[in-house]
Amino acid sequence: MRLLVFSDIHGDRRALEKLVATEADHYFAAGDLATWGRGLDEAGPILRQRAERMHVLPGNHESLADTERLCAKYGLDSFHERAMQLDGYWIAGLGYSNPTPFNTPGEYSEEELAERLAKFAALDPLILICHAPPKGTALDEIRHGLHAGSTAVREFIDQHQPRWFFCGHIHEAAGRAIEIGATQAVNAGRKGYLLEL
Repeated sequence: MRLLVFSDIHGDRRALEKLVATEADHYFAAGDLATWGRGLDEAGPILRQRAERMHVLPGNHESLADTERLCAKYGLDSFHERAMQLDGYWIAGLGYSNPTPFNTPGEYSEEELAERLAKFAALDPLILICHAPPKGTALDEIRHGLHAGSTAVREFIDQHQPRWFFCGHIHEAAGRAIEIGATQAVNAGRKGYLLEL
């Protein structure tokens, strides 16, 4: 099984077309297809090429309502706060980010993130896909020593050790891969990450 996870397209149709052209069994758009919600609909026709296998999370730049409208219009799967089983793995998704200085449309408090993640705690083996990266890691580093990720996401990973974790949100950390205990963790970014299971 091949899963392609990507994030933070921000209206770059050429990057999105390249991702959608990649052969995979399932595709996970982990948020921020647009910027401040603008141009979200332009992603729809591209994503529709893989509609039955395209799972979409809202980032901090789009609201859940906007994401659900996009999915309904183009036949995509709105994957926010959902989980499914594929080939013996649980795959779960949570969009939005922890609070930012910019007051973007898709932000949760750390308490709200923790509450929503809690329902995935019993799923094993788990592949967790969030927009927000874990706090204090290479995946959320804006510059040396400055971290902007989620404490709730970090605590969930530390406590429950999903097999794989994917995120986006922090562009400067795109493409980085680390281990957090037994968890393989990746900031997929706009180039994406193809996971072969």
